[in-house]
Amino acid sequence: MTDHDPSGVESSQATPTTPTSTGSATPGLLGRWGARGTAIVLGLGAVVLVLIGATLGLALGGSSNSAAPTSSSLVVPAADSVDVGFAQDMIVHHSQGVLMAHYAELDTEDPDIGLLAYDINYTQTAQIGQMQGWLALWDMPQISSRPHMAWMTGSSSASAGHDMGGMAVTTGPATATSAATGADSTLMPGMATQAEMDKLKSLHGKESDIYFLQLMIRHHQGGGPMMAYAEKYASNPVVQNFAGKMLIAQTGEIQTMTGMLEAMGAKPLPFTPPAMPTS
Repeated sequence: MTDHDPSGVESSQATPTTPTSTGSATPGLLGRWGARGTAIVLGLGAVVLVLIGATLGLALGGSSNSAAPTSSSLVVPAADSVDVGFAQDMIVHHSQGVLMAHYAELDTEDPDIGLLAYDINYTQTAQIGQMQGWLALWDMPQISSRPHMAWMTGSSSASAGHDMGGMAVTTGPATATSAATGADSTLMPGMATQAEMDKLKSLHGKESDIYFLQLMIRHHQGGGPMMAYAEKYASNPVVQNFAGKMLIAQTGEIQTMTGMLEAMGAKPLPFTPPAMPTS
């Protein structure tokens, strides 16, 4: 393992990189990012904690407006359901996003890129933890033995009748580690190949910043249809809400990153989004 590989990715539960100084003492967040950057990070942390608490409350007690749990909120989804498949595949998809953000934070000289990379690392790590928690509560494996995105083809019991209109299904299961590093046979839409991950890892400064933004924009674009499908077809309202909020957040991040690229005189990589459900 090189210095670039975060310790948490290989176990599929990544932990965000803790900023350290080159001196004898570790600077505080205020010293590294200033008042504005620190406020953003702390605000993000508060939002994540609120979402985790709300999700646990909904999962255990149904709607926040209900006096008691509803039967639908306590039903364990089937192994081939949209709910389980989304969680399993998004853990894999997010694991690569965490690794990309880790590389970018190490190699940037731009504080704005450093803050963006930290935010993505922190947010997606927290989301991985939530989805792993669901799977544990449902007594489901963290990684599916089925092909990626099979839950989006209409072949599963929970998604029967929902045609993805040509959505490609990747072949074979994968560990979060193999997908994070870009093992090509395990890739879902938008994910970087092994060669692309190696290139990102080798770059520094502005070159790293540009390539990170390009890869992460495409990564978000590829995950969008998965989130939209889960928001529409998941059986658990908590999963639906989680996927919908994730889609809104990543759509906003795409706009932000595209603007940052334009400011650097660069453009996003070409990307053709997968087809969405036709029914």
